[in-house]
Amino acid sequence: MNEGDIAMPAPRALAGGALALLMPASLLLATSTGSAADPSVAAPTALSSPERRATRSRAKIQVLPQIVQQGRRTASPDAARVAIAATVKPRRAGRPVRLQVKRGSGWKNVGKARSDRRGRAEFSARATRRGLPLTYRVKAHRFKGLRPTTSRGESTARWRTPHYTENFSGRSLRPEWSHRGQTYERASKRLCSKGSPKAVKVRGGKVRLSVIKDRSRKDRCKAVKRGSSSGRYAYRLNGHISTQDRVSFTYGFAAARIKMHTRRGQHSSFWMQPEVSRAGSPRTAGAEIDVIEYFGDKHRRGGLTSFIHWKRDGRVVKTGSWIKQPRSFLKNRRDGWSKNYHVFSVEWTPKMYIFRIDGKETWRTRKGVSGQPQYPILSLLASDYELSYMRDEQLPQHMSVDWLRIWQA
Repeated sequence: MNEGDIAMPAPRALAGGALALLMPASLLLATSTGSAADPSVAAPTALSSPERRATRSRAKIQVLPQIVQQGRRTASPDAARVAIAATVKPRRAGRPVRLQVKRGSGWKNVGKARSDRRGRAEFSARATRRGLPLTYRVKAHRFKGLRPTTSRGESTARWRTPHYTENFSGRSLRPEWSHRGQTYERASKRLCSKGSPKAVKVRGGKVRLSVIKDRSRKDRCKAVKRGSSSGRYAYRLNGHISTQDRVSFTYGFAAARIKMHTRRGQHSSFWMQPEVSRAGSPRTAGAEIDVIEYFGDKHRRGGLTSFIHWKRDGRVVKTGSWIKQPRSFLKNRRDGWSKNYHVFSVEWTPKMYIFRIDGKETWRTRKGVSGQPQYPILSLLASDYELSYMRDEQLPQHMSVDWLRIWQA
């Protein structure tokens, strides 16, 4: 059999022979003498060929900003890789999908993946070559009766100019950053801790946010958990900073490259709040967007959460949960949230939020979508309900942020 020939199953071959006996001689003659390359002559087997029976497919590509950069050391956000999301319909799990980059007049394979049950496949790739943006497309292979298909090409150029970048260079915060929550307060469930500049240090191209003992307090704080006392603990100072009233945006992407703290008893956070606090729906009043929270290495549910909080009829409502199978977002078995930096991001549109870790989607929701300018917050907070998980002598704890970036849509 020559390369490219299709073997005909035995039952179909017998059916073909029977059909030939019933066909007029003139039609048999035309069939036998026609050239395979002649488009004016159609062979009877073409009517039942796999190509004719295959279902049409559609592929879509979305080139995202540079939100992929796992690693142990600090690095430039300009060196991060772009994330690429592909969607292939009809949806089939396990379909081979290839990522291709344009090279001159042709296309070169640079990545491969298999679609999930939603028809989605995820890639990361270089943002530029010799300083110029690149164009990518995805190609879905023939799969279980589905025809192969190729998406249009999409360039990385759209996200090359961020709305805001913070590299935390130098030895102090830039003027657009301020310290938050500098009083002990019940409303925030932090009677035993407060924000302080003493818990924030900028060194080596990163900002370190800490939970440390408040040396000015010699007494001990009674912590409350679920309405009951959980013990008495040293007062704590938290690293808690934001760009409130200085840097905000509406719709787009926000990303931060973070190395989390280690122990339970506090939580690392990258989150956003609306610039203006008012009554109304999230569309008019904004929402709290918890891009990522981490509750420590030994948490039984993996420690990572994403939530949205907003007010409805004067009550705070929320949606979100623990991130499922969080270790599946790590690079390998040696990787860890407190061992290496990872990029945590949210894509915010007028219709939904999509949360990602190093470009891989963790969750999406259409609930509580803010329509107002939001500003970023970075914090390591010891809330009263967490204090029982760690002894005072296990302080300090540290969270490091390499960079933060915003892209306006």
